Amino acid sequence: MYFVYILQSQKFNRFYIGVTSDIEKRLNKHNLKGNRSTAPYKPWEIIYSESYSNKHDAYKREYYLKDPKGYLEKRKIIEDNKKHGEIA
Repeated sequence: MYFVYILQSQKFNRFYIGVTSDIEKRLNKHNLKGNRSTAPYKPWEIIYSESYSNKHDAYKREYYLKDPKGYLEKRKIIEDNKKHGEIA
């Protein structure tokens, strides 16, 4: 099982989209080490995830959400989570 996830920085108005097979382990990695694009904005929390049975479909979805074509859908996901009180 693979997951496409959206993280939100708890200190900044920043979001990050990624793919992993172990979502909790990946979140911990973002919060402990981070990488060039996530380390400055720690700590992170998962605000959304989708599961996929194979890696190819998960990466295809991640690419779409990061692409300008998927921008409106990504914004809708974030706004829907805000409306339900899941993110600030």
